[in-house]
Amino acid sequence: MTYATARLSDADIEALGSELDRIRADVVASRGERDASYIHTVIKVQRGLEVGGRTLLLGSLLPPLWLAGTAMLSAAKILENMEIGHNVLHGQWDWMRDPEIHSTTWEWDLVTPAAAWKHTHNDLHHTWTNVVGRDRDIGYTIIRMSEDQAWRPWHLAQPAYNLLLAAVFEWGIALFDLELDDVVHGRKSKRELFDQVRAVLGKAIRQAAKDYVLFPLLSGPSAVPTLVANLTANVVRNVWAHTTIFCGHFPDGVEQFTVAEVDGETRGGWYLRQLLGSANIDGSRLLHVLSGNLSHQIEHHLFPDLPSNRYAEIAPQVRALCGRFALPYTTGPLYHQAASAWKRVFRMAFPSHPRPSHPRPSHPRREAAAVAPYAMA
Repeated sequence: MTYATARLSDADIEALGSELDRIRADVVASRGERDASYIHTVIKVQRGLEVGGRTLLLGSLLPPLWLAGTAMLSAAKILENMEIGHNVLHGQWDWMRDPEIHSTTWEWDLVTPAAAWKHTHNDLHHTWTNVVGRDRDIGYTIIRMSEDQAWRPWHLAQPAYNLLLAAVFEWGIALFDLELDDVVHGRKSKRELFDQVRAVLGKAIRQAAKDYVLFPLLSGPSAVPTLVANLTANVVRNVWAHTTIFCGHFPDGVEQFTVAEVDGETRGGWYLRQLLGSANIDGSRLLHVLSGNLSHQIEHHLFPDLPSNRYAEIAPQVRALCGRFALPYTTGPLYHQAASAWKRVFRMAFPSHPRPSHPRPSHPRREAAAVAPYAMA
């Protein structure tokens, strides 16, 4: 099924949008103390894991302490990146008016500066989700993930360099957020690029100094194993983030769209595109928390600024709506979604023909809803 053949009338699409608006409004109206308690608890746990892990690594010459410290630090970095940083920067907790947990003040434990990531992720990806030519997250400009992307000989190597990307994912995202292709095509000035490079280098130096100089030196005789532990924790966090993101965007069943297919898109159409262009991961509550609740990628794409702890609650309502409107609700266990996403990586490494373009049936011209979901609220 594609966006063009979803077999929904304009009235159906707007009815779907109204139902999803109602779900969103119910969550907004009920946000309160239990949500605030949730995020404060996660932050407290994350900081406890980091302090505990770094303390154990002071004695990391002993293998058991190294292993325990590395595991705790890895978990802390995953929580900070996924359930805290990603969601805070989406503005999910801005309603609390807490300057310590606000999208305008939070700076996360990643190489890429928060401001740059919010532009490419919040403004571009979440507005143009899976629209080839508009959503730069489809392959991050180096991996071919759609038949509608031109094939080049270097794509034959993309399984290998995607594996490398997983290990250094935070550095790849930092480079991606510079939007170098915009400079090449004259859409961004060299001065703007210079300012962005300076910001990335400043952040990268601080991150490297913290993980690979300061904490190893504080470990004294355990400096080398502490440095290796910090490197290991960063790689674990990077691979986990890469896996979670690919599982939510590229398994079988996830649709991609042409610009023509979203021409004249309404709010209801935007919702429909999020449903068809996302995939969930089945799993335990622990998996949901460690994934930043991006295991509920469908719900996140529908409502990126709602508190992440609510996604599990509204998922049954969203799934029921999909059944009511005869729409797919793509979900599966982690191993299945990961294997499916990697299958696409291998398949798209080889030449293939663009899929036929099927613009939606003609209707009176409407302004496209090409605005971030926050502005659509």
